[in-house]
Amino acid sequence: MPLLSKGRYVARFADGHEDVEAAQRLRALAFRGTHAGLDADAYDALCLHVLIEEGTTGTLVCCFRLMPLDNGRAIEQSYSAQHYGLARLAQFEGAMVEMGRFCVHPDHADPDILRVAWGALTKYVDDAGVEMLFGCSSFKGTSEDAYLDAFSLLKERYLAPKRWLPRVKAPSVFPFARKLRLRHADLKAAMKVMPPLLRTYLMMGGWVSDHAVVDRDLNTLHVFTGLEITAISPARKKLLRAVAG
Repeated sequence: MPLLSKGRYVARFADGHEDVEAAQRLRALAFRGTHAGLDADAYDALCLHVLIEEGTTGTLVCCFRLMPLDNGRAIEQSYSAQHYGLARLAQFEGAMVEMGRFCVHPDHADPDILRVAWGALTKYVDDAGVEMLFGCSSFKGTSEDAYLDAFSLLKERYLAPKRWLPRVKAPSVFPFARKLRLRHADLKAAMKVMPPLLRTYLMMGGWVSDHAVVDRDLNTLHVFTGLEITAISPARKKLLRAVAG
């Protein structure tokens, strides 16, 4: 049974090994630029996998995975905990879910794909009583030069509250809050290069770490991103639930 069906697209949970492999193939294409092989890791076995397909052709156009956690005390089990010091978030009492490996097929640029993805995620969050959504939001490449305005904007407006702020754990990071403390963001330039997934998090009240991790394996820079569900405005919740409904 579909998790969500809207317009041309159907979102559903993976049903068996073949579905998970299809997601891993799409991830390999999106993250590693190759049609051969799989993007797979040990966390896949711990996660729910969401597939978004064209309803008429069954073509997989987007996927992501979800790791549910009862509360913050389980956060060291998450993928993000490899890269960030998350001891402060261990104090979070509510249900959490980590969203990871989000990707859209490079040949499919329909903005409705992202809308359906967020609608499916909204339905899951509501059904499961999730109180915080978190994960890693990625910029392509490992050089920060093209993203200085984006990182400056994150530093100015979107840093995590101190009670949740992740600490540095990865061996290679770009400490943008410190490095760019005197730089003022050009808003237009910042939003032009802000990843769509991260942009959506921020529009809903999300926040980020004060540093980006340099991930040479996936050729990305990523920031830890958190969103407390209570921070989402009533108007935004209404829009999301309209898609999810």
